[in-house]
This record gives sequence, structure tokens and C-alpha cells, in this order.
Amino acid sequence: MLQTRTDPTDSYHFHVMRRAIEAIDASTETQPTLDQIAAQMDMSPAHFQRLFSRWAGVSPKRYQQYLTLGYAKSLLDDRFTTLDTANAVGLSGTSRLHDLFLRWEAMSPGEYARKGDGLTIRYGWVESPFGDTLAMATDRGICGMAFAEETGRDAALDDMTSRWPNATFIEDTEAVEKLTHAAFGLGGEAQLHLIGAPFQIKVWEALLRIPSGHVTTYSEIAQAIGHPKAVRAVGTAVGRNPVSWLIPCHRALRKSGGLGGYHWGLPVKRAMLAYEGARQDGAA
Repeated sequence: MLQTRTDPTDSYHFHVMRRAIEAIDASTETQPTLDQIAAQMDMSPAHFQRLFSRWAGVSPKRYQQYLTLGYAKSLLDDRFTTLDTANAVGLSGTSRLHDLFLRWEAMSPGEYARKGDGLTIRYGWVESPFGDTLAMATDRGICGMAFAEETGRDAALDDMTSRWPNATFIEDTEAVEKLTHAAFGLGGEAQLHLIGAPFQIKVWEALLRIPSGHVTTYSEIAQAIGHPKAVRAVGTAVGRNPVSWLIPCHRALRKSGGLGGYHWGLPVKRAMLAYEGARQDGAA
């Protein structure tokens, strides 16, 4: 399975973290201590702290603030990025697009209309910082990434394969593992093959310009792609993003600061935002 130098992609770690996050969420008013959370995990405080910090990059106590309901609103106050000026002020230099040396190309509208006819898509299950992950790729690059912790494997696979019903799907974990290394910080260049309608691809390109640790709003994306009144359509396109994490749809929030939706489950979206926020602050 995928491994990194610090082993953050071990699904066991995410499962422990998921239980810990649930424990923290269930006690937001009382703010449980390290000892209390560790006891719920059936671990010693020292072992739990070590395991948690290895995954999140910060202590459990520090991580609590990234999981509060007000964190999304604070991101809009402190780390909101205006997409129209992101390149001019250099923000795109810290985006996933540049962090991962990511290149992408899209299908032509005609190819998309054929719903994958003549296309071979290889897929497999890999470990990631966010648990069980379905990765899919054509010979031109990664075309799909889904997180199954909330939905389950069968539902995630059915969802992704239904997007390109005329394609040929081949299970080939070894092939997709090699292509997903860069997606989880193992270096190298990630090649994306975007399969979508022209409007969707405009939205996904805008998402690629959001820096790590920052957020934007659905209305801001609509402005950036030249369709200011198409906020609802933008939201739909964000939800149909086939390559979650690499195309960071988790960074799109409601103007109110609410999380909005997330195709693979709001707990995963919250974990992603908190994970990025912790690592961003840790690197500062």
C-alpha cells in the first residue's frame, strides 16, 4: 500500500483519528482533555498524542480549534482568496497546482459526450490520510479520486463508474498507486485527465487556483469564471468534481461561512480543511 516517509497515509491512523474527531465533536462544550480522549481510544495519553500528531502535524488540543463550527467562518475572514487576483498577487504559487507539479488536460466536448466510449479506465483502492480511497486513471492521467469512509466502497465505485458508463473499467491497483503518489505528498508530478463538460472544467480549473489552507465561496468561483449569476450551477459542478483532494472542492464554502455540501461526506470535508489548516500553521 501507499506509504510516506512519516507514514501519514496509513488508514489505521485515519480510523483512529476519525474516532478521536467524533469524540471531540461530541464534547464541544466541555472540551475533553487529552487523557479523556485517549481513554475513549483505549490508548495511553502519550501513545495517542504521538499517533495523532503524526497524522495531523499538531497536538490533539491544537487540532480541536480546526474542528470547531466557527473555523470555516474564520477561514473566510483570514484566508479568503479572490480568484480573479490570485495569480497577480502570487497566491497560486502555493496552490495544489504548483505544490504537486500538477499538469492537466481535458477531454474535448465530443469525447465527453460519448460518455467514455473507447476509454479504458484503471482503478484500485489505496490508502490516504483520509482513509479508504478509490483512485482511477486513464493512460493520460488520474481521472477520478473518491473517499469511501462515509459512503462505503460499493457506493463509491458505483458512483464513479456511472459517470462514464461506456468506458471499460479494469481493476489495477498497482498501476493507479504509482500515479497517486504525488497526490499525497510523495513528490513527483501528478498528471490529471479531466473528464467533464466545458462548464464543469472551468469550475474545476478555478478550484485548482485556491491555495492550500485557504478557501473561497461558490459565488466567488462564479465571478471568476465569468458567470456571476450561475452560483447554483457552480455548486453542482463543484459537487461533481471527479478528482477530490487534487481538485480541492473541499475549499469551497458558502458565503455565510457554512461548510456547504461535500459529495463524500461532510466529516471528510471537515477533516481535509482541518488537516490543511494544521499543516499550514505548522509550516508558518
